[in-house]
Amino acid sequence: METPAAGSAEMPRQFPKLNISEVDEQVRLLAEKVFAKVLREEDSKDALSLFTVPEDCPIGQKEAKERELQKELAEQKSVETAKRKKSFKMIRSQSLSLQMPTQQDWKGPPTSSPVMSPTTPVFPGATSQPTPAPYAMPEFQRVTISGDYCAGITVEDYEQAAKSLAKALMIREKYARLAYHRFPRTTARYLGHRRGDTVPPEEGLPDFHPPPLPQEDPYCLDNAPPNLGYLVRMRGGILFVYDNKKMLERQEPHSLPYPDLETYTVDMSHILALITDGPTKTYCHRRLNFLESKFSLHEMLNEMSEFKELKSNPHRDFYNVRKVDTHIHAAACMNQKHLLRFIKHTYQTEPDRTVAEKRGRKITLRQVFDSLHMDPYDLTVDSLDVHAGRQTFHRFDKFNSKYNPVGASELRDLYLKTENYLGGEYFARMVKEVARELEESKYQYSEPRLSIYGRSPEEWPNLARWFIQHKVYSPNMRWIIQVPRIYDIFRAKKLLPSFGKMLENIFLPLFEATINPQDHQELHLFLKYVTGFDSVDDESKHSDHMFSDKSPSPDVWTSEQNPPYSYYLYYMYANIMVLNNLRRERGLSTFLFRPHCGEAGSITHLVSAFLTADNISHGLLLKKEALMEEYAIAAQVWKLSTCDLCEIARNSVLQSGLSHQEKQKFLGQNYYKEGPEGNDIRKTNVAQIRMAFRYETLCNELSFLSDAMKSEEITALTQ
Repeated sequence: METPAAGSAEMPRQFPKLNISEVDEQVRLLAEKVFAKVLREEDSKDALSLFTVPEDCPIGQKEAKERELQKELAEQKSVETAKRKKSFKMIRSQSLSLQMPTQQDWKGPPTSSPVMSPTTPVFPGATSQPTPAPYAMPEFQRVTISGDYCAGITVEDYEQAAKSLAKALMIREKYARLAYHRFPRTTARYLGHRRGDTVPPEEGLPDFHPPPLPQEDPYCLDNAPPNLGYLVRMRGGILFVYDNKKMLERQEPHSLPYPDLETYTVDMSHILALITDGPTKTYCHRRLNFLESKFSLHEMLNEMSEFKELKSNPHRDFYNVRKVDTHIHAAACMNQKHLLRFIKHTYQTEPDRTVAEKRGRKITLRQVFDSLHMDPYDLTVDSLDVHAGRQTFHRFDKFNSKYNPVGASELRDLYLKTENYLGGEYFARMVKEVARELEESKYQYSEPRLSIYGRSPEEWPNLARWFIQHKVYSPNMRWIIQVPRIYDIFRAKKLLPSFGKMLENIFLPLFEATINPQDHQELHLFLKYVTGFDSVDDESKHSDHMFSDKSPSPDVWTSEQNPPYSYYLYYMYANIMVLNNLRRERGLSTFLFRPHCGEAGSITHLVSAFLTADNISHGLLLKKEALMEEYAIAAQVWKLSTCDLCEIARNSVLQSGLSHQEKQKFLGQNYYKEGPEGNDIRKTNVAQIRMAFRYETLCNELSFLSDAMKSEEITALTQ
C-alpha cells in the first residue's frame, strides 16, 4: 500500500524558461560548428579512435604551449591581473584554512588512538563550520599541494574554466531536480544552493517502492488508489495532463513542470560550446591527470592502513557485502551453460508440446528443432554461440545477433521473449531460476532490462500480465524498461504513422495507470517493481540531423529516417519528467532515466545524457558470468584491492533502484550523506580512510569552482 512520498505536499515546480533574447547567439553558432566537426570526424573514425589522443589535445602541442607561455608572461606584467591574483590567493587561503582538519574537530570514542577528522567543506554563504559528526576516522597521510593554486594556467583561463564548469553543473542540477533524479548534495552546496542538514533524505530524490514484507503477497491487486479523472493528451511529443474536459478545451494543463524545448536546446548548446573551450579543456585535462596521480600516491601511502582498518572489521568481508549488477539484459541474465541446459531439458521432457503456431498450423517443440535441422543433444556452448567476444567490440550488429541461440531467431522467440505462443513461459522459468540463485547467495542483486518497443499500447499490459501470471517477482531483482531506438524499422513496415505515436504507445499507458490504477491494476502492480528506463540500440548509427528547437515535432516526424540519439533522449526525458511529478503527487514510486551512452557514436550523445540521465550504466559483455566472478576477473585485470572491490560494490547499491529502506539496511542509516559520515564500515567494508580521501578530494576540486565565483563577486563589488 502506497504512502504519501516525502515532499508530496510541496508547491508544484515549474520548468524555468530562459529569456532567449539574453542568450548570446554565438553559443548557438558555436554549437552548430561543433556538431558539424563531429559529423566529419565520424566519417573517418575507426575502432581504436577511443584510445587515441585527439589532435587538438591541449597538452603536448608545441604551438599551444608557446601560446600559453606568451599569455602567462603578458599576464605577469598586468597590474589588473596582479590584483585579481592577490584576491584569489586571499580567498583560497581562507578556504584552505577552514578545510584543513584539526584535532579539535574530532569527536571520537575516549579510548580511540590519535586521529584526524576529514576535511570540513566550506559552503558558499556559510557563516561557520558545521559540527563534525562522531564517526571513527583513523589517521592517514594526506597529499597536499602548496603554492599557486592555478599553477600551469593563467588566472583568466582558470577563472573562465571554473565558471564554465560551474554553469554546466548548475544546468545538470536543474534537469535532475525537475525529474526527481539524484544530484550530489555537496556539489549543490558548493554551487551556492545550500540545503539544511535537517532536510529528509527522500526529499527531491527518486522514490522507489519498498519490497513487500515476508507475510505480504507481492502480487496483491488490492488497495489501488482511486481514479483522479484526469485527461491526458499528447502535444508536440509530450503528454499533458488536464484536470477535466473543460480545462482540456481551454488548453490549461494540470500544474506540473512541463519541458520547454527552446530552453533545453539553449542549455545543450552551452554544453557543446564548453567542449571546444580551450581554457576549460586545458584545466580539466591537467586536473584529471593530477587526480589520477594523487590517488596513486594515496594508495602508496595508505594501502596498508586501509587494509588494517578492514581486518579490524568483524564479520564483514567482500563476499558478504551487498552488490548489484546494474546493467544486465533479462534475455542475457542466465549464463550460456544455463541456457543450454534449459533448452536440452525442455526438449527431453516435453518434445511434443505445442510451442508455436504458423499460418494456422500448430508446431511442436520437436518440429521446431527439426525445421532447424538440429538435435539439441548435439548442442554445445560453442555451437550455441551466445557469448560476446572480441569480435563484437564496437560491432552492435554482431553483439545483437548473440541473442539468437545457434543463430536462430525461432529459438530466441521461443526461449527469450515474453510474448509468444506460450505467453513467455520458458523465459519466465529461466529468469526465476536465476532469481533463486540470487536469493540463495543473499548478497547479490540485479536489475534486468525488459523491452517495450512502442509498436502498440498493449505491450505494457501484456508485460505486466506476464510478470504476474508467471510470478516472476524476486526480492533480489528490480526491473528496468529498455526502449530500443528502432522507429525506422517500424515505420518502414507501416507499423507506426509517426514517431509521436511511438512515444504515445510507450508513455500513455503509464499515465493512465497512474491516474486510474483501479482500471489498470496489473500494470499498477508491475510498476511498483520497475525503477527506471533505458534507451538502447547501436550508437554508431550515423545521423546528420542536429537536434534543435527547429527540429520537426514527433507528431510530424513521419519519414522513415530514424531520429538522432539526442532527439530520442529529450523526448524520453521530457515524458519521464512529467510522469514522475504526477506520480510523486499521488505518492507513487518514480523512475530514473538510465540510458546506454558512450559505447560509440557522437560526443553529442554524452552531452544529451549529461543533461537528461540520472546515470549511465552499460557494458559490452553478454557472457554474464556470475557477478562474483566478474568482480574476481576485474580484480585480476586491474589489480584491485579488497577495499577497491568493496567500494565498487557500495557504489553499485547507491546507483541502483533499491529502495531507501533497503539501502539503509545494506549500507547504513546515513548512506545518503557523502563522505565518511555516510559510510558504515560494519555493513560496507569500505575503509573510512578511503571515504575521507574521496570526500576531501571532491570538496577540494569544488572549492576551486566556488572560489572563482566568489572572486567574481568581489571584483564586481570593488569596481
